[in-house]
Amino acid sequence: MTTRGEFSSRIGFILAASGSAVGLGNIWGFPTQVASNGGGAFVLMYLILAFVLAYPVLMAELLIGRATKSNVVDALGQVSRGMSGRFVGAWGIATVSLILAFYGIVGGWMLAHTFEALVSLAGFDGLANWLITFSLSRNLLFCAVFMLLTVGIVSGGVVNGIERWSVRLMPTLFIIMLVLFGYVMTQDGAIDGLKVYLLPDFTQILNPDLLISAMGQAFFSMSLGVGTMLIYGSYVSHSENLPRLGVAVSLVDIGVAVLAGLLIIPAMYVALNNGVQIFGDNGQLLSEDTLIFTVLPSLFTTMGFVGGIVAFAFFLLMSIAALTSSISMLEVPVSYVVEKRNVARQKAVWLIAAVIFALSCLIIFNFDTLFGFIIALTTRYSQPLLGLMLCLFAGWIWRRNDILQELKKGDAQAENSFFWRIWPWYVKFVCPLVIVVMFYRSL
Repeated sequence: MTTRGEFSSRIGFILAASGSAVGLGNIWGFPTQVASNGGGAFVLMYLILAFVLAYPVLMAELLIGRATKSNVVDALGQVSRGMSGRFVGAWGIATVSLILAFYGIVGGWMLAHTFEALVSLAGFDGLANWLITFSLSRNLLFCAVFMLLTVGIVSGGVVNGIERWSVRLMPTLFIIMLVLFGYVMTQDGAIDGLKVYLLPDFTQILNPDLLISAMGQAFFSMSLGVGTMLIYGSYVSHSENLPRLGVAVSLVDIGVAVLAGLLIIPAMYVALNNGVQIFGDNGQLLSEDTLIFTVLPSLFTTMGFVGGIVAFAFFLLMSIAALTSSISMLEVPVSYVVEKRNVARQKAVWLIAAVIFALSCLIIFNFDTLFGFIIALTTRYSQPLLGLMLCLFAGWIWRRNDILQELKKGDAQAENSFFWRIWPWYVKFVCPLVIVVMFYRSL
């Protein structure tokens, strides 16, 4: 039997779990959603829904993980006392592997743009152009580099790999964001963007489309439903107070998303001030890939030499965010193979990464057909349904007394806590209902 790893410190777990939650969804997705959904109104509803919906589901994953101390298949099998849990666990592994297959491609783009900023500063214009031009060779090469970085970290194990690098990468991410925010706010036009971002249009707050988008963003930004938080929970000591750890992870995740918006929305208005087009034909702010790969690089170009340095810092930030998420995704199938098949960790990591990279190659070679399809299949359909299953297991199938005993290991007074008075019925009735409504509306 393989000995399981365990996080050596509270801060190590918080930064690793936050790193898993903080991905391109926060730094690319959140500002994009703000831009397309009425600015401050979206921010306000996101903040509310992150705690109303995402935190209870996060706690279900952490509790199941720590109680079972197992990979996702065995953990859900134990909680459900049958095959249904094992099937959902296997479904989670398949989903997270597909997510990592397209995520590796996007992470590769971020790395390519990071190198492009350096190469441009050095004056190698031909190479710089190749690095930012969409091509088969560039996509394959940088997807491979991104996967190798992920493999390097995960093969080190829980303490020497995931925890060690999370403790380095997450503070770096915060520092880069704060420095970039400070710089952007000195530029003309930034205050206009700040107003759009911070001042809610209260007439928009109950707009169903805005609510669905905010709910989806809160759910996906914490990487819920696919087992990453369950696995990280299984590496937490029984002596820790889990509800408090969950709050800390949620706050870091939300903080990064809000900070990303504070950086990117004002940067778009700085770009507008510098003559860059930031509105589409429909009058909406440009979003997603257009924003990250067209609007912001155009802005950096208008800044001259300093723009090159800002571009490097920005895409380095994006690369770190992608990497902290990809390591948690790879850990989900790895933990299963290591524990169930008794394969050595190094071998398991390389084997699974090779399979996922092969899937990435398949997507790259059939990009127009598969890229958008895989993203919709996993994030729009599979993830909410997996989140729903987790709520059903935690709320309806797992014995209530077993959950309380698990909570008491880290807090002897858990029975009298505010968390215990609300969470069990909340995750039983409210979360499933909200997820079903969100899923139905998204169809």
